[in-house]
Amino acid sequence: MKRYGRITGWGKAVPRRTLTNHDLEQMVKTSDEWIVTRTGIRERRIVGPGESTATMSVAACQKALERAGARPEEVDLIIVATSTPDYYCPPVSSIVQGVVV
Repeated sequence: MKRYGRITGWGKAVPRRTLTNHDLEQMVKTSDEWIVTRTGIRERRIVGPGESTATMSVAACQKALERAGARPEEVDLIIVATSTPDYYCPPVSSIVQGVVV
């Protein structure tokens, strides 16, 4: 019996707070031009109170389920790829499962 996987919905979430290069110019000796020419970065997102990798992952998961027209109990696998987990253990995917399912 062959089994296939498929992505039926997707979701994303980003922190509400934005930190621009102009904001950084007020904090340290730098400029937008200096940052952009070396990194290409114009702004970055920073988590605020009540925001974490897990809360954003849950929000993204809920959007994915909505787009897919699926219920949480229909999901067989949750993958969260991040270099900024809330904890080493439990993994963010387990936290998402505990909240969503």
